[in-house]
Amino acid sequence: MASYIVRRLLLMIPTLLGILLLNFLIVQAAPGGPIDQMMARFEGLNSNASTGLESGGADGNNGGGNSDSAQRFQGVDEQLRQQLTQEYGFDKPAWERFGLMLEDYATFDLGDSLFRGQPVTDLILDRLPVSISLGLWTTLLVYLISIPLGIRKALRHGSAFDVWSSGAVVVGYAIPGFLFAILLIVVFAGGGYLNWFPLRGLTSSNFSELSLLDKIQDYFWHITLPVLASAIGSFATLTMLTKNSFLDEIHKQYVLTARAKGASDRRVLYGHVFRNAMLIIIAGLPSALIGILFTGSLLIEVIFSLNGLGLLGFEAVMQRDYPLIFGTLYLYTLIGLVLKLISDLTYVWVDPRIDFGTRES
Repeated sequence: MASYIVRRLLLMIPTLLGILLLNFLIVQAAPGGPIDQMMARFEGLNSNASTGLESGGADGNNGGGNSDSAQRFQGVDEQLRQQLTQEYGFDKPAWERFGLMLEDYATFDLGDSLFRGQPVTDLILDRLPVSISLGLWTTLLVYLISIPLGIRKALRHGSAFDVWSSGAVVVGYAIPGFLFAILLIVVFAGGGYLNWFPLRGLTSSNFSELSLLDKIQDYFWHITLPVLASAIGSFATLTMLTKNSFLDEIHKQYVLTARAKGASDRRVLYGHVFRNAMLIIIAGLPSALIGILFTGSLLIEVIFSLNGLGLLGFEAVMQRDYPLIFGTLYLYTLIGLVLKLISDLTYVWVDPRIDFGTRES
């Protein structure tokens, strides 16, 4: 097993390099880079200044000053573009910039944001608690409900309970998370009916002044609605996956043999079926966690005014903030690869008969 873990860790290196290279090429090919974004802002300021000069020239009957001012601004624009290009290293070829980025990432130096003036690491660490809170609690809620529900549906396959519960989870899957979030706000956050939960933020403004128990209560008071909105669409897939996995195992020969030997239903279910049926569910945990943690929370963060990684990444893409884009992608990829390795190790924990270390490539 130790040799398998070492091989997987070594395999992460070329995988990470390949994903970073692909992201680098895609982002570089997108129009409107950071220099263009900065120049657009500067040109907006210039147009406002030019408008003021035109007004002054009209009042003073001095029409020749406008042309001179426009030429002067164009010269400043070109000088500024060249200065920014050199300052941020865009005068270097793409392969050299990619190599320098890899050297920095090897020491977890993610650089500084072009538009925020802060280190990318600080920005990510500042937003990370929000995304972790939202992702972990959502994943925990989904698994705590979906797995017992899927097992019960498998045991009562074809019953009225199975039919109406399937309809409920499918309806929940069909409702977009952001639409359910708006519904929760309207009903429970002072949108016209009840005013039980807050609308903004992860904590109250006086959070630092509260006692430990009050801090815990305040935290869960704020996180309840965002977690419910994030989880609504995740129940169906995991519930049906659990049900089908258990149904497939229940009808296998070893279950019939165990029952013929007098084993109780509980012994058969949790002693034999459970560890085999749970393998496919555990395999989907990393992708489910990554999806909820990073990709599925953008609209939820916007609606509930939560400054998480989803909103940070979206703003970075819209501003073409390359260091912030590549830094967040690097973090997502690294966490995803580590979680995949943990998933394989969890296989062994659930079923000790599995040994990746002796598996032939």
